[in-house]
Amino acid sequence: MNNIEVCQNRIISQDYPDPDVIRVDDTYYMVSTTMYYFPGAAILRSYNLVNWEIVSYVFEELDGTKEERLEDNKNLYGHGMWAPSFRYHNGKFYIAFVSHEQEDTHLFIADKVEGPWEHRMIKGYYHDCSLLFDEDSIFIVHGNMNIHLTELADDLSGPKNGGIDKIIIEDDPNRVRLGYEGSHFYKINNKYLITLIHCPTDGMRTESVFVSDRVDGEYIGKDVLSDDGGYLNQGIAQGGIVDTPDGKWYAILFQDSGAVGRIPSLMPIEWKDGFPVFGNDGKATRNFTVTDYRPDYKYESLINSSIAKKSLDNKQYIITPQWQWNHIPNKKLVEIKDERSIRVETGKLSVNPMHAINTLTHRTTYPSGSARISLDYSGLKIGDTAGLIVLIGQYAMAGVRRYKDGFHKVLIVSNHKHEGFGIGLNDYEEARIIIDEIIDNPDCKCNIEALTCFENMKDEVRFFIDDKEITKEAIKIEFKLDLFTGARIGMCIYSQKEIGGVAEFRVESILTNE
Repeated sequence: MNNIEVCQNRIISQDYPDPDVIRVDDTYYMVSTTMYYFPGAAILRSYNLVNWEIVSYVFEELDGTKEERLEDNKNLYGHGMWAPSFRYHNGKFYIAFVSHEQEDTHLFIADKVEGPWEHRMIKGYYHDCSLLFDEDSIFIVHGNMNIHLTELADDLSGPKNGGIDKIIIEDDPNRVRLGYEGSHFYKINNKYLITLIHCPTDGMRTESVFVSDRVDGEYIGKDVLSDDGGYLNQGIAQGGIVDTPDGKWYAILFQDSGAVGRIPSLMPIEWKDGFPVFGNDGKATRNFTVTDYRPDYKYESLINSSIAKKSLDNKQYIITPQWQWNHIPNKKLVEIKDERSIRVETGKLSVNPMHAINTLTHRTTYPSGSARISLDYSGLKIGDTAGLIVLIGQYAMAGVRRYKDGFHKVLIVSNHKHEGFGIGLNDYEEARIIIDEIIDNPDCKCNIEALTCFENMKDEVRFFIDDKEITKEAIKIEFKLDLFTGARIGMCIYSQKEIGGVAEFRVESILTNE
């Protein structure tokens, strides 16, 4: 074992919101919200709480709706798999979460985090839920503003007949912008403990804890962390707590960080009078130590320029875990040519790139980074656009569009007004064209690069085609609740006139400037 010095709270510089964390022996596992990206429910692994790698995803598909498949002008933006609960009990792993669009509750059970995962449903809709196995009983805590406690049947199929079902915690709607939610439910030292997030009208996101001697109350609570760690009034809150093999406690919470998304932060915990004390008496602690239980272990990077790897039987390519599809893909229209190359054919008409199927994405990284691809656009049909997209509600995309007079290099951005903070995206506007210049290149190939900057919420992107910048000035992108996720880099093709066009993409590099 070695000690690791931690000099900042951020342990991952990418968008992994709503984290829940558990420990099995010397291994920590974390699961996070993935919404409309597939495969879904990323599980990460660590032996020291600081370094993490993706070990698996829980599901390939979820409800199989038209929204999940981007059919009939429907989409799942801002919805989907949300705020999972992660538990280990009697040798089995349990993950529960709601599908926000369907308003149902999913349960996955496995003997190993690598799967296979058995899929069940819990009858009812349990917003931001958290499971607790308590001797011979099973409970689920859930809700917003009013926090509910529901006793579940032994098989977790739904509420237990005659079981406990009551409101145990209430927030004051006159004093908050965001009421209590993001429940995490524990039994520690024979006391029942619930951690929550809320946002007072005069403050930032704040972590709260409620404690009771009985599972059904009375719960006594208070705010335990109200601090931005020195980062632009962005509070650190909502997540799980976990103990180490040697009895120390830590929390993994998230911090809003602008367009890059919500970044996980590590916080030490002490205990005083039965309450956890987060950080330094309720303020973010930036310098502390953690124990590394496998100091020689080599983690797989969360950044990967390879989109695919060979399956265990070496018969086919499978997508590497650092990459996810925007919505459920139509794999009949996709050919993985090698570890870095993919061929995508269009199978529908799309008014803009947000409606395109088979866009393959990678998380962006704080504070800045770059992505570089090569594009073979010889197979485009008239009305097709292909290239590199920074995928967020206010998207930006650089690439090639085919017109009747030939191929043009284009820079396009969202033409949709993103007003307010409503959840969901109803963008049926054609993209706004900033650059549109004819190309004279018989090879029909080009390189496209995107440079992103998220430091101090600068939230800008610049594009280059064949090493020449085509952005006259950096394009501003912004995190809003329309998509509810951080910006992704993606390889995208969409058709506006006729389906069947083809683009071939090759990833040259995905880099971060941490």
